[in-house]
Amino acid sequence: MQIYMVGGAVRDQLLGRPVNDHDWVVVGATPEQMEAAGYLPVGRDFPVFLHPDTREEYALARTERKSGRGYRGFVVQSSPDVTLEQDLARRDLTINSIAAPSAWTSTTELFDPYGGVRDLQARMLRHVTDAFREDPVRILRVARFAARFTDFAVAPETLALMREMVAHGEADHLVPERVWQELARGLMEAQPSRMFEVLRACGALRVLLPEVDRLWGVPQRAEYHPEVDTGVHLMMVLDMAAQLEAPLAVRFACLTHDLGKGTTPADVLPRHIGHEQRSARLLQGVCERLRIPVDCRELADVVAREHGNIHRSAELSAAALVRLLERCDALRKPARFADVLLACECDARGRLGFEDRPYPQRPRLWAALQAALAVATAPIAAEAAAQGLRGPQVGERVHAARVAAIAQALPTLPPA
Repeated sequence: MQIYMVGGAVRDQLLGRPVNDHDWVVVGATPEQMEAAGYLPVGRDFPVFLHPDTREEYALARTERKSGRGYRGFVVQSSPDVTLEQDLARRDLTINSIAAPSAWTSTTELFDPYGGVRDLQARMLRHVTDAFREDPVRILRVARFAARFTDFAVAPETLALMREMVAHGEADHLVPERVWQELARGLMEAQPSRMFEVLRACGALRVLLPEVDRLWGVPQRAEYHPEVDTGVHLMMVLDMAAQLEAPLAVRFACLTHDLGKGTTPADVLPRHIGHEQRSARLLQGVCERLRIPVDCRELADVVAREHGNIHRSAELSAAALVRLLERCDALRKPARFADVLLACECDARGRLGFEDRPYPQRPRLWAALQAALAVATAPIAAEAAAQGLRGPQVGERVHAARVAAIAQALPTLPPA
C-alpha cells in the first residue's frame, strides 16, 4: 500500500497558495485492507474512505472508461493493479495531475508524468490526455480555473478540444445541478469574467446560458456606457462584484440583471426601453432550467426589475421612495435590500471610467429605509382599529406615515 497526496493540495502548495483540503490516492490496496486499517468507506460510485483520525478522503487508485453521454456515463475500475500513473491520467488538467508522497518535504521528488510542474511554471491550463473529452464537466472546470488563476492561459490545444466537445453535443448533456455548482464556484473566484470568456470562446456559453451569450455585440448608449457593448459591461460588473467581495447571490444578480437587453428590437438600439421587465422574465427561465437556489433567484429578480429605478432614485419624491422600498420588499427584508443596493453599485461602477466613482444611491436609499423602519406601526394600527378601519385602510395609514417620515428625513439624507 502506497499513499500519495494529489490534486489541488499539491498544486496550491507549489503555487504558494493556502491549502484547505487534502486529497489522497492509495495504490496497491483493496477495500478490505482499508477497512481493516480503520478507514471508513463512504464512496458510492467508487472506493473512497475517510481517515480514522483526520477524516480526510482517501480514494483507491482507479481508471475510468466512457460508457455513455454526460458526466455519469463512466465505468470505474479499481484494483490493487491500477498504477499511480494510470490514476493521474484520468484527471482533467496537468496542474492537477501531480502526486507527492504522503511524507512530502521540500526535497521530496514529485511524481509528475504529465508535466504539471512545467505548466504551473508556464501558467498554462492544459488537459492531461485525450480522455478529457469524456467528461463535459471539465469544460466548466477549465473555465472556473481560468477565473481563479487569473494569470494562467488555456492551452490552444485544450481550447480546441473543448470546442470539439461542444460541437459534438457533450455540453447538452450536463445536468443542471452540476452546471450551477461550477458556475457558482466560478462566480466566487477572483475574476469571474474569465470564466465566461472561456465558456464563450469554446461555444459552451451559447449552450448553457444563451440569454447571457447573446449580450455581446448589443450596443448601449455611449453617454451612459462608454464601453458600449453590453457583454463587455456585464463582465465589468462581475469583476466589480468580485472587487467588492460580494456574496454569491449578489454576483448571480449581477450576471442576470441585463438579460433583457439581448432581446431589444434592432430598430430601438442603442436604447433599451423596458429591458428590466424583459430581464426578469428571462431570469425566470434561467432559474427554472438550472434550478437556481431560492435566495439567488429572489435577489436577482428584485435587481433585474428595479436596478434602473434605484439608479434614478435621487430624482424620486418621498412617496415614490416608499413605493420603491415596498416593491423591493425592503421593509420586511432589509438585509436582502442591502444586497440589492450592493448589486446596483456593482452595475453602476462596472462601466468604463466609472470604476472608482462613488455610488451615493446606496447610502441614500439605506438611510431612507431606516427612516421608514423607524415608524412605529403598532400605534397606527391600534388607532385605525379604534376608528373602525380594517385591512387595506390600516395599510394606507402606515404607508402615509412612512412617506411622512421619509419626507422629513429627505434634507438629512446623504447627498445624491
